[in-house]
Amino acid sequence: MTAFFSLIPVLDLMGGQVVRARAGRRDEYRALHSVLCNSSRPEAVVEGLLALYSFRRFYIADLDAILGRGDHRATLENLRRAHPAVEWWVDAGFADAAAAEAWRRGGLGRPVLGSESLAAAPARGDYPGGSVLSLDYRGEDFLGPADLLRDAARWPDDVIAMTLARVGVGAGPDLARLMQLRRLNPACRLYAAGGVRHAADLAALAGAGLAGVLLASALHDGALSRAELAAFHDDRPRNATTGARANAPEPDR
Repeated sequence: MTAFFSLIPVLDLMGGQVVRARAGRRDEYRALHSVLCNSSRPEAVVEGLLALYSFRRFYIADLDAILGRGDHRATLENLRRAHPAVEWWVDAGFADAAAAEAWRRGGLGRPVLGSESLAAAPARGDYPGGSVLSLDYRGEDFLGPADLLRDAARWPDDVIAMTLARVGVGAGPDLARLMQLRRLNPACRLYAAGGVRHAADLAALAGAGLAGVLLASALHDGALSRAELAAFHDDRPRNATTGARANAPEPDR
């Protein structure tokens, strides 16, 4: 059996710039310093990431919107105009499915419903078309309505497991939790977020049958090369058991 493995860079936006996330402690986030670019402006960071590799989709956390102190709509509009071929996944602190649907209709990207922002668990049929659910954890604590975990049939097709305590600290992915969530709903496409250090972590996640991974620190610290990323190109099927990629031409970038 084969599956596709997606590599999804993360942009954490705060105060008009990309910040370096660390363990979910948002009061400690500072402007990003990256080997890929010389600026923390979102436009410069995206250009640096695309110069490294031809990523097809990006995940954006609008932290100001999540914290209820503004938003980055103008920045998102600029990014979409500059990179129309990129698919944007955006968490802007949606409190319910109606807010996510309004966002989807605005054309600024696929809405990501972060569990920490949800007032209640939507029924499966209430998720806007193309939306993504993020199951947010801080340490062992689940952030969000408990019904989301009690009834995994509520989940949409694409689900992120966001392990905030492992973001930016080099702790490695939380494979035990990922496998637990995957057992709750084997039919969904599950994406890991938090902890990736190097290519061996990508291999472990692909081999475990994950649909993809959100990446930040490992890219900006230079821990993942263009060749290593190409080995996990998201347009090539991978064996869901071993993680081995099928024979296919190398991508252009």
